[in-house]
Amino acid sequence: MSHGQVADPDASPSVTPAPREPDTSKANIVRGVRVVAVFEALKGALVLLAGLGLLSLVHHDLQAVAERLVRHSHLDPAHHYPRIFIEAASHTNDSRLRSLAGLAFLYAGVRLIEAYGLWRMRVWAEWLAIIAGSVYLPVEVHEIFRRATWMRGMVLTTNLLIVAYLVNVRLLSRRRPS
Repeated sequence: MSHGQVADPDASPSVTPAPREPDTSKANIVRGVRVVAVFEALKGALVLLAGLGLLSLVHHDLQAVAERLVRHSHLDPAHHYPRIFIEAASHTNDSRLRSLAGLAFLYAGVRLIEAYGLWRMRVWAEWLAIIAGSVYLPVEVHEIFRRATWMRGMVLTTNLLIVAYLVNVRLLSRRRPS
């Protein structure tokens, strides 16, 4: 070999192979699962706030609150949906508010525990998210067929993407050695 030539690393069997690039697929999976964890935590926090809002209405005249809310929203109380809202508020008592708040806290707790487990890359949390997300799919599909709206379409699409992604993560982890 002359002075100005560069040796071909593939030509010589004694040359050490070039180091492989770091495996980014695992980092991408962690990043993706953590995005799902943040989404679940936000859902849990939103429902937790709703539960606290329900508790704040205990010992209040709910019909008056509903009527003020309808007027504040510049809705006509005589129209169908505002009237249904006001009527429902008039039939709601403190016991029902506490029960609804309790269900909201339970739901929020499950979402926040799921988010924690997903953030920590726990297999149980991935399965919980897959099962919990799959439970809603038939209802969401039914709602789309009943009356399609862009919001229902977004909810269904988001839920489908999350479930499909986590199923894919689970399948990939079964193929990959630890």
